[in-house]
Amino acid sequence: METEHGVTPRRGRPRDPEAEPRIRRYAVQLLLERGFDGMTVDDVAEAAGVGKATIYRRWASKEELANDAMADLFDFEIPDADTGSLAGDLREVYGNALALVNSEAGVALMRLGITEANRDERSAAIYRSLIDRRIALTRAALERAWARGEPVRRDADPVMMVQWLSGLFVLRILLNEPMPAVAEADRLVELTLRVIQET
Repeated sequence: METEHGVTPRRGRPRDPEAEPRIRRYAVQLLLERGFDGMTVDDVAEAAGVGKATIYRRWASKEELANDAMADLFDFEIPDADTGSLAGDLREVYGNALALVNSEAGVALMRLGITEANRDERSAAIYRSLIDRRIALTRAALERAWARGEPVRRDADPVMMVQWLSGLFVLRILLNEPMPAVAEADRLVELTLRVIQET
């Protein structure tokens, strides 16, 4: 490095390798607490202990930061199940889904997904990808059931199976009604099986 009068110029402040994950973490937290409109870049910067310039070097806008945070939030799976029967698979998956939506974090996640999917097409695509992954897992569960010779209709629709339960959760959120309890998993499985089993 060239020097002037024998003095080495000072380098800029080194980049903090932990800044980006920390910023994402606080953006997620504030999105869940306040939603998109209530989250500000100033608040994220303060919570993460960085300057606004640090955020804008990585994300060009609040919208880009929010969408990255949404992608992180919805990058999860309700655990899949392969119990040896479709009823057992559904019972386990429904139980895990009900445990999620009966938690404070789960309700906040659903509220955010609903509002953001209506606000921004990129957020809607992130939410759809979560549903699409669950549809693919449900299709695989149906194929296992058919292979075992279970009395499941060949026209059973994994899209409708996922959407009816998700729709129930969304409606409860919109009406501000309590979610079905985890103990109701068996009843919800029974309702599903009535529609998709051969008679």
